[in-house]
Amino acid sequence: MRHDVAVVGGSFAGLSAALQLARARRRVLVIDAGLPRNRYSSAAHGMLGHDGKSPAQILDEGRTQLLAYPSVEFVNATATAAREHEGGFVLNLDDGSERSASRLILATGIRDELPAIAGLHERWGVSVLHCPFCHGFEYADRALGVLANHPLSTHQAGMIPDWGPTTYFTQNRFEPDEAEAAHLARRGVTIERVPVVELLGSAPHLDGVRLADGRVIELAALFTAPTSRMASPLAEQLGCEFEDGPLGRYVRVDPMKATSVSGVFAAGDAAAAMQSAALALAAGAMAGVGAYQSLLKAA
Repeated sequence: MRHDVAVVGGSFAGLSAALQLARARRRVLVIDAGLPRNRYSSAAHGMLGHDGKSPAQILDEGRTQLLAYPSVEFVNATATAAREHEGGFVLNLDDGSERSASRLILATGIRDELPAIAGLHERWGVSVLHCPFCHGFEYADRALGVLANHPLSTHQAGMIPDWGPTTYFTQNRFEPDEAEAAHLARRGVTIERVPVVELLGSAPHLDGVRLADGRVIELAALFTAPTSRMASPLAEQLGCEFEDGPLGRYVRVDPMKATSVSGVFAAGDAAAAMQSAALALAAGAMAGVGAYQSLLKAA
């Protein structure tokens, strides 16, 4: 059976897109392997009505709500390949099956690439963080750090004092220019130029960081901006155009979340320069409406 829309990715953006289509009584297939980007976090914040819930709980509730609609099907698998076929699309799954749909929504997400520092990876999402809006409040008024990993790290360092006293670790890579240094000074940020070489404490919690000269600086949390890459090859396989974002490439979409390939839509972290669960929900809803309008025009 050909579905009206196949949604690849069943996290916030994908489920939000599928919900719009289910309520329009369209045949929707959601393909997901259960590995969302935020699976390391114990709580999601900044989403009205869900603040403080675990991402897993929110997604479980979303799937339960979607399965109440008779036109929705879930497949626990990874889509490994996609191609256009007879006015629609065919997806190859890692379970050996093929699925087809008239439209595709790619909510495939991104993978974070973190600095190679001892003790950092096992703290990701708990005490090593990216977004202060998502997790900063829980560390309010405690000693915080910003680990430079990108030209935008100085901007991040200027934000974090709103949550707690901040040290900016340049790592000998991203030295603030004169204007940036003046701004950080006004914000009360301490600049540390000796590189961090190890994170300390009982992971996933953080007690502090060890510097290359042996000094230890006590910290409750460390913020950093990871670089990113696509978590799925599908957008590239289909020929979608990309944009260069501050942290990595993302799929180019129009206001209705349509990609450069007719019939293919994208939403969530894979199609945005700025990422959060709340933004992914909104983008997914728009992608669902966009795919519906596309089907309507072809009727």
